[in-house]
Amino acid sequence: MTARPSLPSPILRVAFTNPNREIACDEDESLFHAARRHGVRILGACGGRGVCGSCTVRLVRGEALLDGETLIGASKKWRRACRMKPRRDCEVEIAPRSLAPVARAQVDAKDWLGDVAPAPAVRAFDVRVAEPSLTDPRGDFERFAAALPDVHAIELAAARALPEILRANRFSARAFVRGATVVGVAAPGRPALGLAVDLGTSNIVGFLIDLMTGERLASLGIENPQVGWGADVVTRLNQALAGPGAQSELGGAAMLAIQSLARDLAEAVGRRQDDILDVAVCGNTAMQHLLLGLPVGQLVRAPYVAAVSGAINVEARELGLALAPSARAYVAPGVGGFVGSDHVAALLATRAHWEGDGATLVMDIGTNTEISLVSGDRFLSASCPSGPALEGANVACGMRAAEGAIERVGIENGALVATTIGGVEAVGICGSGVLDAIACALRLGLVDKTGRIRDAGRGFVRLDGKPAIALAPDVHILQADVRAVQLAKAAIGAGVDLLLDLSGVAERNVARFALAGAFGQFIDIDNAVAIGLLPPLPLERFAQVGNAAGVGVARMLASTAERERAAEIASRCRYVELNTHPQFQERFIANIGFAEAACAHGDAL
Repeated sequence: MTARPSLPSPILRVAFTNPNREIACDEDESLFHAARRHGVRILGACGGRGVCGSCTVRLVRGEALLDGETLIGASKKWRRACRMKPRRDCEVEIAPRSLAPVARAQVDAKDWLGDVAPAPAVRAFDVRVAEPSLTDPRGDFERFAAALPDVHAIELAAARALPEILRANRFSARAFVRGATVVGVAAPGRPALGLAVDLGTSNIVGFLIDLMTGERLASLGIENPQVGWGADVVTRLNQALAGPGAQSELGGAAMLAIQSLARDLAEAVGRRQDDILDVAVCGNTAMQHLLLGLPVGQLVRAPYVAAVSGAINVEARELGLALAPSARAYVAPGVGGFVGSDHVAALLATRAHWEGDGATLVMDIGTNTEISLVSGDRFLSASCPSGPALEGANVACGMRAAEGAIERVGIENGALVATTIGGVEAVGICGSGVLDAIACALRLGLVDKTGRIRDAGRGFVRLDGKPAIALAPDVHILQADVRAVQLAKAAIGAGVDLLLDLSGVAERNVARFALAGAFGQFIDIDNAVAIGLLPPLPLERFAQVGNAAGVGVARMLASTAERERAAEIASRCRYVELNTHPQFQERFIANIGFAEAACAHGDAL
């Protein structure tokens, strides 16, 4: 008997009211995964595994199946898109916090290039040569090279273009030289541009730089499209290992984002993508592996070994980037484990803070928090599994730092008062707002020193019978959100404690504390200290340095000497694996609770 061929799943149509898009969805496919496949953004911190509750949508029309329950017609209730499968053509509304445009992309980096003198990997020279004649029949390149310093070779694409360019410009041309090789030729005065990229877990920031002068021409930040596969690096790595082609899909998403940055930045200053001759990239270990297509299986298992920790030079086109034909990409060196090149770039940019006397902590707080303790000639570096809660992910009403996100929470007349980005109606809460909300709730007694939400007056509510803190209509802090922040601060606190112990530096003797990154730039230091996220040091010892990783990778683009300095910094860092440290669990537990000084009533709670 011949087996009947299996029939393909029916293709259903899903129309989104916001944005105005219609996509195809398989009957056995969730709305979340169908949306991701078609490039429609729905916030999903866990990558669609059904454990975070952030991918909320509302059924406007049609029929869908939700965890065995059939939904028909319009509904006012927000549901998880990853658990919803259409059964008929549907119309769906996406929660506003998934769609709000990024407001803090970390493009305004403090202390740009400082005293770095331009010495890029690609140099530009305008050259005029004598016309060939019967008495001087040298080849075009030979007469061209004679006018250039220490040039001995030319790439084939440049050799093909050289005769026409020379004759079209009265035997003048601009030579683009890498080392001793001409890698490109153009009309005199053609710009030589470089692109520096901070490949972050949440956002990708690009800086367009004039390689001749080191001037920043334009900068732009966009959301890392990989967030559709999960908010944290471990979730993404597991997604990359899910099946054939999964990793290339993630890496391709990052590549396309970098390509769009290159295009938009070049157009913003009236240039073209093929004016970009050099690229420098920094990112954490997972982001770099996904971009480069390096194996990632060993990153999710102890001892979490990178395929390559040192710098990598690769042709830009090998990554899929369409820039100048000879463009190359320099991927900066990392330290080891999950301390990647973004942290090395941050250390490079913050040299003025740690080169002085006394111990300095340099920290970039995020989904994966990197910390270095610099004391004399000794560098100790660690990565803390802090999770995405401090960036607004894995929080019930969490969102990126976008318009409508609560970014500040204060106390007025004994009540919580929230301020949003853009001053508009609140649609969610970002990381700095989460931190403020918990610190203020502690002061009002709405949260006790164990992290339990209490019925202690204004702001306390119950949602589905469970305690919560109201910040705005439809924006709340739940008990699980407080716990997520406790886990994050406990991991970071344990990391700081252990690095101090290993270096023999007492907490009170930390002379400087440099906070890098978007979260570090925008948090309220008093509140961060109050909840125990940061140690109780005098406020003047803290420096919020902004996108230090972006500044550092821009320096590496502008100067090959800075690349050498970054490699030297990376080699000096001793990587400390916290997860296997015998005292990590003990220190983690010790940092879970909130200090009594931060609470309204201390032991009375």
